[in-house]
Formats: sequence, structure tokens, C-alpha cells
Amino acid sequence: MAMSCKDGKPGSLDNGKYVRYTPEQVEALERLYHECPKPSSIRRQQLIRECPILSNIEPKQIKVWFQNRRCREKQRKEASRLQAVNRKLTAMNKLLMEENDRLQKQVSQLVYENGCFRQHTQNATLATKDPSCESAVMSGQQRETHQHPPRDASPAGLLSIAEETLAEFLSKATGTAVEWVQMPGMKPGPDSIGIIAISHGCPGVAARACGLVGLEPTRVAELLKDRPSWFHDCRAVDVLNVLPTANGGTIELLYMQLYAPTTLAPARDFWLLRYTSVLEDGSLVVCERSLKNTQNGPSMPPVQHFVRAEMLPSGYLIRPCEGGGSIIHIVDHMDLEPWSVPEVLRPLYESSTVLAQKTTMAALRQLRQIAQEVSQSNVTGWGRRPAALRALSQRLSRGFNDAVNGFTDEGWSMMGNDGMDDVTILVNSSPDKLMGLNLSFANGFPSVSNAVLCAKASMLLQNVPPAILLRFLREHRSEWADSSIDAYSAAVVKVGPCSLRGSRVGGFGSQVILPLAHTVEHEEFLEVIKLEGIAQSPEDALMPRDVFLLQLCSGMDENAVGTCAELIFAPIDASFADDAPLLPSGFRIIPLDSGKEASSPNRTLDLASALEIGPAGNKASNDYSAAGGCMRSVMTIAFEFAFESHLQEHVASMARQYVRSIISSVQRVALALSPSYSGSHAGLRTPLGTPEAQTLARWICQSYRYLNLPFISRMKLIPCNLLILS
Repeated sequence: MAMSCKDGKPGSLDNGKYVRYTPEQVEALERLYHECPKPSSIRRQQLIRECPILSNIEPKQIKVWFQNRRCREKQRKEASRLQAVNRKLTAMNKLLMEENDRLQKQVSQLVYENGCFRQHTQNATLATKDPSCESAVMSGQQRETHQHPPRDASPAGLLSIAEETLAEFLSKATGTAVEWVQMPGMKPGPDSIGIIAISHGCPGVAARACGLVGLEPTRVAELLKDRPSWFHDCRAVDVLNVLPTANGGTIELLYMQLYAPTTLAPARDFWLLRYTSVLEDGSLVVCERSLKNTQNGPSMPPVQHFVRAEMLPSGYLIRPCEGGGSIIHIVDHMDLEPWSVPEVLRPLYESSTVLAQKTTMAALRQLRQIAQEVSQSNVTGWGRRPAALRALSQRLSRGFNDAVNGFTDEGWSMMGNDGMDDVTILVNSSPDKLMGLNLSFANGFPSVSNAVLCAKASMLLQNVPPAILLRFLREHRSEWADSSIDAYSAAVVKVGPCSLRGSRVGGFGSQVILPLAHTVEHEEFLEVIKLEGIAQSPEDALMPRDVFLLQLCSGMDENAVGTCAELIFAPIDASFADDAPLLPSGFRIIPLDSGKEASSPNRTLDLASALEIGPAGNKASNDYSAAGGCMRSVMTIAFEFAFESHLQEHVASMARQYVRSIISSVQRVALALSPSYSGSHAGLRTPLGTPEAQTLARWICQSYRYLNLPFISRMKLIPCNLLILS
């Protein structure tokens, strides 16, 4: 570094002559800079005294050197940031240009099909006079409905199926094989999750996404293949056979199981072929499809309690990006057999928007989460232990799905009910389920249980936003929960049969929400709930304790149409170990009406219009309110309790009564939060405040009317209460 000096001495700054620090001085200053980039004047004088090589330099010169060094560091970081942004914009520009070319091809295809349709219309007019034309049309229809003969499942036959799958997948990912419509509410940009599209007019449901991730292609493929790690609805993926191919690829035969999202529908499973290969341009491809009508090879017979669904050619196209990272194209195309579920649930299985929200966008979010963790060692989202916290989140979600589905191969068996089918009771006493539950929970309450009971039910909700209802359940736990039961499920053993009638032995003192972690886009939160002043049993009434819950929240944004809202929690020990036993319970609210599903290729909605803010608030919220009268959702409730086997009948009765009381509370809250209910009672065109505030105000008024007794009556009540407390 150049320094001004006077008379050849490096002690003056006003001569105009320059000398350079010696390499030894620069090395010493750099070492000191890494220890303390911004030293005080006292620290600079101390540095000169402690370092003899700097003794001929004045403190003011040291100050200038550190200022210049900090400036260079700032410029370097800014240049690095701008280079990264430039690389990202260049890759996004390339992606948008490719998308534009694809759309132009789609327009040309539509123009061609329009001409063919006009020609066909004219021919149809002539066909009434010319029987030969009618026979030609009929032969064409017969060709379209012709079924493929059984396929050979030998290694050569599987390779043929794999190559055909690859070609069909690429035509969907980069071509016009499917008519893609921009996902409502999504607009591409450098900070967006990607370019999201849904299908229009194709068999089954399909979704497509393109995006940029800061991971190498092989790492991306590894993460996406591990579907259970990022897709919460995936129960298992078993690789039954692996066949290498001559071109360096790999063929895998897979059996995959998906959880049912609610108790009203059976689970799905798939018998798949997965083909991994590298294209000539260096792109990595992982494509999948269902194996149907195959012979001379392995097969997967139907499995009890599962409906065999079909995956049409789908997969991932992963291309290396200049400067690092990858450009990824994702296609999910499925036929989820909607005929096998009640008609009210079929929108969940016939909506491309739901598929995009649950599967396609979940894959991109997982990649972005991992990329951020890799790029930032001190990531603030999931904390300093991102892998461990993600594992806890996954365990909560998986445990809740297991409770909702209640598979027999995991040891669940159904108990007889009391003649009412609103609540289903399942019992599990298998060693795998009980492993780890015999440890002590919080506050010294030992769990000596040898069985687990699950009480579950589903209910239809009308005209209530799932996100608002979920937030109310999260923030006002005392309105629906009994602290003596669900806050600490093992306490029912300690209380005994005489206390299992649903009566409260204690109440909530207060609830403290302790944020623990969140994902990149804040669509999922992991937190610890501290319930203060809980009396678990009558003898604890005078010395209440604190109880801790590990809680997972998702779908709390009412503008994220198409996603389900979940509130899943489990009691934990105060030590909060990573391998702590979890017994999840909670709620899942799934919207059934995809009000923003694109019904035609001309209906699109970009992000700017979706986020337009005006005097009436968010435009998306207004759209929802306009269609709120037909908004429906299904809520699934599942609560798990650990107990001793000889108390099974008592615990089952308590659990059934408790879940019914929760259903009644949720129905009351849902009615209060309904926009139409609020509007009709307020008598106003625009509601004042939030639904939560209106509900609280009504309850305060009701409580006031209830307590508005004559003064003498109130005086009579007070001594009685004092006598009871004494």
C-alpha cells in the first residue's frame, strides 16, 4: 500500500511523495485486521507497541490503513455479490428465453390445431353426405382408443420402456406435449421460487416447474430421488431392482407408497420404473413412469388398504449452470384414481394446482433450503443445526400421517365404537411404536405405558379460511384444549380411571411461543410451546408446572391458495434431545375448492396483480371473500395417547369424548371466523379489525352479559369461592 511521506520518512502525510509498506508490515497488518477489523485508537497504539515492525508508523497512518482495508473488503464483497446476481440473472434470462421459445411453439401448435379443427368441421358437414368420410373418422377414433399390448419386462424390454419414458418426459419438460398454463399467483423472477405451470386438458393432473438452485446436478439428483426426505406425503420408496444400461444409465424398479391426507380416503401406491441417464449436452435426467401391462418380469401385486395409482412420464431434467449451480426442470404427471374417494374429496385428486403445491413446489423448496444451508454456514432460518431440526419436523409430520392412516402393518387395530361413527379409535401395542416412549417426559412424570391409542375424525368446514382458523387454534389454545389431557398425554396414567371423564383438573396459566426455526420462504415453522401453570393432577393444583410441546405449523398464509394448513404438536422433555420420543397430535385443514384453478388457458394471474395492495387490503383476500360463500375445506383431527393396557376402555372413552369436545369447539370457532357470519352480525359492508378481534369482542360481550347479575347475587357467590379455596 502506498503511503505519503515527508523527507523520506513514513511519518508525515502532507508531502505528496509515496512509499510502500514492506511485505513484513503488510503481513502484520493483515494478521491484525483479521483479529480486529475496526480497532479503537487505544487498540491501535497498543498494536504499535506490541509489534516492533510497526514502530515507525504513526497511529494516524494505521487508522488510514484500516479504513482502506475495510473499504477494499466491502468492495470485494459487493463485487462478489453482483457477480453472483449477474450469473443468476444470466441463467434466468436463458431459462426465460427457452420458455419463450416453448410458448411460441405452443402458439404455433395451437394455430395448426385450430386450422385442423376448422377443416374437420367442414369435413364433418360433408360426412353426412359421404359415408366414406364417416368411416374414416370412426377408424381414427378406433386407433385412438386402441390399447397397447402387454410390454416385455425383460432387461431389453425395460430399456425400451425407459427410452420411451425419457422421450415423453423431455417433450413435456421442454416441448408442447402438454398444454401448460401459468400457475395462478406465480410470476418468474430472480427471487421467485421458479416458473410454475399446471396442465390444461390432458389426462390426469400435471404440474411443471423450472428454477435455479445453487447445487451441482449430481447433488440435486441425489436429493430429489430421496423423496421421503422432502415430500411429507411419501411414506416409503423401496428400490426392488437395479439394472445398469449399456449407455451408462441406470434402471430402477420402485415401489412407492403415499399417505392419504385425510381419514376419508385410502392411501395410494405406485409400481414404477425410474431411469437415470446423461444426455449428450451433459444434462442429467431422472425420469419415472408406472409399469403397466408388463410380462416376463417382476411385478407388484395389489396391496391391502392401498389404491394403485398411475404415474405418467415424469421426472427431473438437471443442467449445469455457468458459474456453478443447476437449472432444473420438474414434471409431475399422475392419475390419482379420483373415483375411489368420496365426491366431496375429488378436487384434491383432480386439481393440478394441488399437485403443484404439494409435490412440484415442495421439491424446489427443499433444494433451495439445502442450497442456503450449504452457502451460509451461519444460516438463520433453521438455526445452527439445520439437518437435526429438519429431521424433527419430518418426524412430527410422519408421525401425524401414521396416526391419520393407521396402517395395520404398523400394528394399528380398530376398536369397536359406541354406535356413533364420528370418532374412530385405533390401538397400537407393537414394540416399534412403543420404542422410546417408556422414557420420562417433562417435569418428572414417568411414562410406564405399554400401548398407544389414537382418536381421529374428519369434518367438513364451510366458508372459513383455513389459514385464519389455524392461526386461531395456534394462538388461542385454551379455547379448545384441555391442559390435563392433550398437553401431556402420559398424565392420564398418573391420574387414573376416576379422572378420565374429561373434567378439567387444571387450566392454562399462559402460553408462550418460542420460535425455533423456519424454512426459507416461511411456509413452515418449527417452534416450542411453553404452557405455564399446568396442573396435571389434583395434588399438583397448588404447585402447577410448565409443560413443553414441539410444534410444527404450515399454511398460515391465507394467500397461499391450494396448500393445506397443519398444526402438529407433541409433548417433549425439557432437555429437548434430538432423539426425544414424539407422540404427534394435531389438525390438518385442506381446502377442497381450488378457486384459483385455471379453467382455461387464457386465465392467468401474475405475482404483481396478486400482491396489489389497496384500501381494501390484499387483492387475493378480496378474491377469496368474493367466493367465500362456496369455500369448503375438510379438517382432520388426530390425537394420540400413551396408556397402560388395562386402562384401554377408560382411555378410549376419554379420548372419544375429548375429540368430540374439540370438534364442537372448532365448529364454534369456525362459525365465528366465517366472513359471512361476521358481516351479517356486524351489519357492515367492510368488517372492522381481524376475525380474531371480532370473535374476542363477541365473547367478552357474552361473558359480560353472563356476569351482569344483581349486586347481591354476586356478593353471595364470593364467600363460597373463598371457602372452597381455603
